[in-house]
Amino acid sequence: MSLTTRTDDGWDTTRFVVLGFGTAGYACADSLLQAGAEHLLVLDDRDNEALREKAQILETLGATITLGPGSTQELPKDVDVVVTSPGVPPHAPLLAQAAERDVPIWSEIELAWRLRDPAHAAPWLCITGTNGKTTTVQMLTAMLQAAGHRAVAAGNVGLPLLEAVMDPEPYDVIAVELSSYQLHFTHSLSAHSAAVLNIAPDHVDWHGSLDAYAAAKGKIFENCQVACVYNVADPVTERLVEEADVIEGCRAIGFTLGTPGLSMLGLVDDLLVDRAFIEQRSTSALELATIDDVNPPAPHNIANALAAAALARSFGVPANAVRDALRGFHPDKHRIAYVADVAGVNYVDDSKATNPHAAQASLLAYEHVVWIAGGQAKGATFDDLVVAARERLRAVVLLGQDKAVIAEALERHAPDVPRIVVESTDTGAMEIVVGEAAKLAQVGDTVLLAPGCASWDMFANYGARGDAFAEAVRRLG
Repeated sequence: MSLTTRTDDGWDTTRFVVLGFGTAGYACADSLLQAGAEHLLVLDDRDNEALREKAQILETLGATITLGPGSTQELPKDVDVVVTSPGVPPHAPLLAQAAERDVPIWSEIELAWRLRDPAHAAPWLCITGTNGKTTTVQMLTAMLQAAGHRAVAAGNVGLPLLEAVMDPEPYDVIAVELSSYQLHFTHSLSAHSAAVLNIAPDHVDWHGSLDAYAAAKGKIFENCQVACVYNVADPVTERLVEEADVIEGCRAIGFTLGTPGLSMLGLVDDLLVDRAFIEQRSTSALELATIDDVNPPAPHNIANALAAAALARSFGVPANAVRDALRGFHPDKHRIAYVADVAGVNYVDDSKATNPHAAQASLLAYEHVVWIAGGQAKGATFDDLVVAARERLRAVVLLGQDKAVIAEALERHAPDVPRIVVESTDTGAMEIVVGEAAKLAQVGDTVLLAPGCASWDMFANYGARGDAFAEAVRRLG
């Protein structure tokens, strides 16, 4: 396929299949119709009133919508491009058939990149990683806006990326959060600058292996133009930079919680400093902000701030805009969010810590912790986490489907740490959990909800889990 932008010839004659008719699938189909596609088939195995209503809208514009069981089992014969919704795995029957027939498969990100208006194509500053993506993208957006740019967070968070690139009033720059699902089927992206924050086991069942998962993340660096930002503490992220085929002149920029070397951002005492985007970087560093400017000042959140600053600086954002943005920034709910102080004990909601890597980062931010953990582990193990955090654990309260997985890791590596297992799975379980944690905590401790697991076994989502925790804390108080 030679299609590259929405002004190219060929959109009207290309035969598209959109796989999935959720939010992303609808946006892809609608954008294709706006771009002039005249041969568009949308497939989804689901069939309900809401989908049929959306189908009627697109059918009046010329699309064909096929809903119901079996709709996605067979790829039609005359297809030029398949556009797949995020989350559909490569081994899904229709995608497997497309790959076997060498039919190009595009993610919504690939489609958005090709739909940019070449006369007003905003640069993309892209971020991926196992943990911290959303907070880092939001920090970056705040920095760009503080510098006076018309900027927006898009992609896996914020405004849908297709809406951002199709906006009739072009943005100056777009801060893009990308998941491994989205990157897997993205081929022609050429970011202004990009960052991989960290790599830890996650979504291995979807990708097939940890190496394949890492490789999908690494695609964010392909054809990068100005800066590839990596985590000095995570060698895999640096290796992904080394393996990427980038535009000549693109630089590798590290971020570290230690003293930064040349072409890095890092910490000097309590200062966030830049030794990458200044003329005298071989002999000096530029102060960007202080640790107290980062809210909350947990180590992994400071790392997020440094990564965001690296991307912002690559785009020419001045130091004062970095500082001002961080001072005014507050993370979304359920991300190491302070809930209350009850009887001298701090209660913190990090329900968004849905894998062991994220939970470990959260645990290491506090000296003495009563840890609330459990849920759906998604095949993850907790041995490394327990080894890293055991000296900080006052006690552990476990709940959810895979609580035994965590209990076994604790028995192996921290057998002396008290633990309570809550068997209840009803809507009142969190109140029991918080009550047990309160009994175990001492003055000065932190009761930390950092489950290390998904929430779907007991809650609608991680937000509902965090809300239940906060409400139980308020009742405790």
